[in-house]
Amino acid sequence: MSVRIGLIGYGTGGRYFHAPFIEASAECELVAVVTSSGSRREQVGSDFPHVQVAGSIDDLISLGVDAVVISTSPETRRDLVLEAVQKGLHVVADKPFAPDAATAKLLADSARDAGVLLNVFHNRRYDTDIVTARAVLQSGNLGRLQRVELRCDQDDPGSIEAGPQGGLLRDLGSHVVDQALLLGGEPRFVTAHLEWQDLPQGPTDVGFTIGIEHQSGTYSLVSASKAYRLESRALALLGDEGSYSSDYSDVQAEAIFAGARPGTDRAGWGFEREERWGTLRTSAGSRSIPSRQGDYTRYYDEFARAIESGEAGPVPAEQGVTVLRVLDAARRSAAEHYAVAL
Repeated sequence: MSVRIGLIGYGTGGRYFHAPFIEASAECELVAVVTSSGSRREQVGSDFPHVQVAGSIDDLISLGVDAVVISTSPETRRDLVLEAVQKGLHVVADKPFAPDAATAKLLADSARDAGVLLNVFHNRRYDTDIVTARAVLQSGNLGRLQRVELRCDQDDPGSIEAGPQGGLLRDLGSHVVDQALLLGGEPRFVTAHLEWQDLPQGPTDVGFTIGIEHQSGTYSLVSASKAYRLESRALALLGDEGSYSSDYSDVQAEAIFAGARPGTDRAGWGFEREERWGTLRTSAGSRSIPSRQGDYTRYYDEFARAIESGEAGPVPAEQGVTVLRVLDAARRSAAEHYAVAL
């Protein structure tokens, strides 16, 4: 059976990073979208003529949904998550799913007490470069992983959520920190530097560098920006037997914004072009590593199966809490200039 899903919010996230991938999943059915915007209601009708437009969570319940995906502005997510779980719905919450780790734990506890699944939409675990890098790690060719380097610079200053409740740390920071934890394991110490600009809505962090010492002994260095007119992605894994590096493009996002949809050709979706394949370097020499498939649809496949099986799902809320603990520590480290122990 398909899990019936209601999508709350139809901005950039809802329209481009949720709806197409829910629709592409054979495990899910996109039943309705909640939006109060007249123009977005028209967009839903144009993009998905078979999908209804609703006005509230109660409307979604009356339509018989099993789960909701919350893709509204960050300041609204806490209350919407609480309302949904208290009404017995399973939930996918966009990142950051809470303003801080303490609030995130409250939401995770509330979902557990209500007996429903709460997952965080860290979809960039399914980025093509990350999927390929994980396969390299699992091959054993690098030996013991000693360092992870992740950089994600986007030329997109207009999308920065300005002011004290916004900033890049809780935006792109949520993604790159989650990727670092996926590759390096549980965090132990955090250091950070934040870059600030005075915007009309108030001082806003527009770039950052975070160092994470993992319990495994691996060290991660992650950075991101949106304000410097720089478009660049880079990944490096350094092990005691070799290294792997890549500079993949943002494969799935570029395809989505170009008008492609995963449901049209899912088997061919999410592969990097050969000229951008990463390089493995060991004592045996250097060689290109073919791209693995990145597919955000897998997130929804796994979420639907977890609802039916009672398993934890692709990104359990508790893992989202850990990401927010690192982000909280990064803000504290940057302000007070010392390494924060977790």
